[in-house]
Amino acid sequence: MHEAALATRNVKDSHGTGIHVVAPRHADSWMRQTSAPGPSLSNPARESTHKLTHRQNTGYTRPMVDLPMIISVDDHVVEPATLWIDRLPTKYHEVGPRIVRAPMGEITFIGGKLTVKPGSKGLPTDWWYYEDLKRPLLRVDSAVGVPREEVTMRGITYEDMRPGSYLVPPRLEDMDVNHLEASICFPTFPRFCGQTFTEAKDKELALLCVKAYNDWMVEEWCGPEAKGRLIPLTLIPLWDAELAADEVRRNAARGVRAVCFSEIPPFLGLPSVHDPDHYWDPFFRACSETGTVINMHIGSSSKMPSTSADAPPAVGSTLTHSNATYSMVDFMFSGVLVRFPDLKLAYAEGQIGWIPYILERADKVWEENRGWGGVADIVPEPPSTYFHRQIFGCFFDDAFGLKNVDSIGVDNITYESDYPHSDSTWPHTRQIAEKQMKDLTDEQRYKIVRGNAIKLYDLDFD
Repeated sequence: MHEAALATRNVKDSHGTGIHVVAPRHADSWMRQTSAPGPSLSNPARESTHKLTHRQNTGYTRPMVDLPMIISVDDHVVEPATLWIDRLPTKYHEVGPRIVRAPMGEITFIGGKLTVKPGSKGLPTDWWYYEDLKRPLLRVDSAVGVPREEVTMRGITYEDMRPGSYLVPPRLEDMDVNHLEASICFPTFPRFCGQTFTEAKDKELALLCVKAYNDWMVEEWCGPEAKGRLIPLTLIPLWDAELAADEVRRNAARGVRAVCFSEIPPFLGLPSVHDPDHYWDPFFRACSETGTVINMHIGSSSKMPSTSADAPPAVGSTLTHSNATYSMVDFMFSGVLVRFPDLKLAYAEGQIGWIPYILERADKVWEENRGWGGVADIVPEPPSTYFHRQIFGCFFDDAFGLKNVDSIGVDNITYESDYPHSDSTWPHTRQIAEKQMKDLTDEQRYKIVRGNAIKLYDLDFD
């Protein structure tokens, strides 16, 4: 365990159990760590789980290489322990999101559903407490640099994480190692599109939490320390489409061009994109008018694919693309992309190999089932038209998809490293990309790893 980056104080919970309330020390403490988990950037000889990369052996210089510097459109950030305490009014400090250190209790992950609760003894774990919610930090939240057999659903503390999971300077160091020039990061505690706040009881507090997260994202995570390399991705209050539109415009005014949304809103108890009253149109209109891209991560519906309550996690992990598939078909047949032809959708971690068949099938259904399909009046062109004009897929490991780049459309594909999650290709993203794309043209490689992201998010890169 590396040198502590946290300060704690002993308190008692309502059951008299000893716990700690945790607050980070100065962010620069990461530089003093001498035994950070995973590969050490300052001492490559400590590395035990990965082969050394060129940059780890020689130090970072930007070499002339065949593969362009990567822009990853799907990475993740673990929020600092005091993000909300530092920004919420004092009256909310005992109920707003805060870190409490307590033993890990029972945990199950069955049928795509995670169930956890604190215990009275066991390994210390950092927990997010918010209203009645208690959510632990898990090894899978920050798994880079950890041997695969140790990547489990067990609880961890901030000291157990690679510092780049939640601090800007070490994140940039890890990006340098990984041939990444820029990165878009999804949240952790709020979940992939802010479901945590949507489910909250106090919506006034929830709105303050959404705005506090966005302020932190823009001003700190993507602030001066990031040197333009971390691209802001914000949240909306999902429970109110008008408030969502206001928040999109508030953030667009300070340069934000990416926002999170749910892949399947009805799974969250919200109206679907087929709503006859066009419930989401204020939000979609705000995104369209400001050039804000709607980003939907697998799992942003709070329901991962599975086949039964007793199916092992491996079943859901194999089917993770399914929600992205459902969502894309929803949008192509909804009329939303007809009403808002400038709106752009980006699917994160859904992979791409399934896209050609879905486009073929959707076009066939549109053509041959017009009499009863229910979309003849709202979708005037073949659904694939809207995909190629407005939708982007993303992958990190999809050999079949790369064999079918022309069928998908090279202009609709982006790339990711998924740092610091268990599926991440760090620190070998560059080598993996080179191997995956060895049969593509230079133009195709450029578009996939960089060019399409620059165009989609209007980034200030070459």
